[in-house]
Amino acid sequence: MARSMRDDLLDPRAVLLHESAADRDEAIRRCGRALVDVGAVAEPYIDAMLEREQTISTYVGEGVAIPHGTAAAKEVVRHDAICVVRFPEGVDWGGEPVTLCVGIAAKNDGHVQLLAALADILLDPERARALREATEVGQVMKELRS
Repeated sequence: MARSMRDDLLDPRAVLLHESAADRDEAIRRCGRALVDVGAVAEPYIDAMLEREQTISTYVGEGVAIPHGTAAAKEVVRHDAICVVRFPEGVDWGGEPVTLCVGIAAKNDGHVQLLAALADILLDPERARALREATEVGQVMKELRS
């Protein structure tokens, strides 16, 4: 059975479907800003997300990246949350085109369950496509909660 996201992880204000970014770092900053804006993380988390990307790419395939902070940044996470940021024009992610970023912030081991639920969604081609092509916040909320 597929795992679904906990309802409290995604604030509708953290679903941004019509963004643009000049490059990968700008896209990551946009994800981090969305998490800051909903109160999930403190400002330093954005730098930790950029630092994580320098260590290992968060590109997961199918036009999707899952940027998140380093383990050391957990102290600036206020509560587990995700953001969904869509870049319709695409962003060059180390040679791969990314149109959907799912930013993650998690305290303790919360990221493990988050990633598992996200993987279930992204490994289903129909659900992954629905997320990549969503143009309304409600579509994203429904897809992540079903």
